[in-house]
Amino acid sequence: MSDLNVNLASIALVLVDLQNDNVHPDGAYASFGAADHAKEQNLLEHVGDLLAWARSKSLPVIHNHIVSLPGRTFGGSNAPIFRMIGPDSLRQGSWGAQSLEGLEALDDEPVLQRNRMSCFNGTMLDVLLRNLGVTDVIVAGVWTNMAVEHTVRDAADHGYRAILATDATSSLSAEWQTAAESFALTNIAEMATTSEIIHGA
Repeated sequence: MSDLNVNLASIALVLVDLQNDNVHPDGAYASFGAADHAKEQNLLEHVGDLLAWARSKSLPVIHNHIVSLPGRTFGGSNAPIFRMIGPDSLRQGSWGAQSLEGLEALDDEPVLQRNRMSCFNGTMLDVLLRNLGVTDVIVAGVWTNMAVEHTVRDAADHGYRAILATDATSSLSAEWQTAAESFALTNIAEMATTSEIIHGA
């Protein structure tokens, strides 16, 4: 999408679940294919490029983490995805729930925690964006067909222009990535590569 128009005065970078258990080769979900697909997508480099660009332009950056809470099944069991999380994977305070090395938040970059798929559900994300006058959000992170997709859909429903960073996202496989990018989200978000976003500013 070479004609992408990025307005630096009203845009923010929203990062989704870039945590060890979700992406790292030693993480809880590596056996599901998550680490391999992140490597195929060159996820860490592309997210790092987006993050460096956003910081160089003084854009708001908001990190979002999904966590499991100890003691009870606070995440619920109403859907298979919630039954996959915890009790040890993504446990609050653990290595698995921590940010990937090199993608940690700076002091002025909030890290919002939740136990639902969408970053808008159960967090201050919408309020923070509106307080900053943000109208457009670039969404990057994992997994494209799950938390990223839920976040993009909610962004649109909340009135934001959503831009999906296609090569700064990853899933459990190329098949899942293609499914997320090629069907319903084509009517929800604009899609662009990291390079197209940076050069569209």
